[in-house]
Amino acid sequence: MDRRTFVIGTAASAAALPRAARAQDAYPTRPITILNAFPPGGINDVVTRPAATAMEGIFKQPVVVETKAGAAGSVGAQVAATAKPDGYTLLSHNNGISGYAEVDRLFGRTPKTTRADFIPLARLCADPVLVLVNEQQPDKTLAEFVERAKKEPGKIVYSSGGFYGASHLPVALLEQAAGITGMRHLPTAGGGPAITACLGNNAQLTTQTVQATIQHVKAGKLRALATFGAERSRILPDVPTMKELGHDVTYYLWVGLFAPKGTPAPVVSTLTAVIDKAAASPQFVEPLTNVGLEPSYQSAADFAKFWDEDARRAEDTIRRIGKVG
Repeated sequence: MDRRTFVIGTAASAAALPRAARAQDAYPTRPITILNAFPPGGINDVVTRPAATAMEGIFKQPVVVETKAGAAGSVGAQVAATAKPDGYTLLSHNNGISGYAEVDRLFGRTPKTTRADFIPLARLCADPVLVLVNEQQPDKTLAEFVERAKKEPGKIVYSSGGFYGASHLPVALLEQAAGITGMRHLPTAGGGPAITACLGNNAQLTTQTVQATIQHVKAGKLRALATFGAERSRILPDVPTMKELGHDVTYYLWVGLFAPKGTPAPVVSTLTAVIDKAAASPQFVEPLTNVGLEPSYQSAADFAKFWDEDARRAEDTIRRIGKVG
């Protein structure tokens, strides 16, 4: 290399480095996409869109929610896991992301995604799950239902949104806590169809969130026997918790935001700070309140701890369920 080439190269590098640093400092410089791994209208959609709106106001850049549904959320998870980890592709997912790898291992498959593929950024909501029966069922309390289920093995049908999903696992937890065996499973394509099955009495029991079923509970079409929440719901204060009824178990359907593994730490820090601020804004809080969701936001550190504990329990439950479907 002659002296002239060296000087030009050095000058170019010196000019380029500050630009790169400035570009990182200025993140984001273009629109951010949040992949929603579930169909429109579900709780992920309901929660993620106001979060994106609030983030837009802080970033001064578009934050676009793009549906990438399929295979109970695993399609969106796989797309996000392989996206460029630059902070411009995020993922909105729920409990299902905790169990994919364990289900794959259960069936002898190589896991397509694991929890290590993602960086947890925040938990946007955690809606307690209810134990619900159709209005035509005779049970007025959980104890009455449990007693009947034990006396009538094979007769009671429960509906869920699919094998090993967010409304299948709490039934398994209920069965274990109450010593029930022999209920029959009606898996459906999602939480909505599972609720419809119970409304039509094709299934006598289902476990679904407060937000998704409050209208049916208030209309008397579904009867809430218990809540998996740690505390009673403000919206349904007469419904006892599982713990109050002697069953030491809690379960929430939660929605969280994730970044792909490898996203630079400064970008993650920027994202978490902005999401924290967005979650406290009226643009986020009011839409959630309007649909019956109580505040349950967790910032990155608390969410990471919660996710670890929740995932361990999900994996244990999946192994206990065993191969089905």
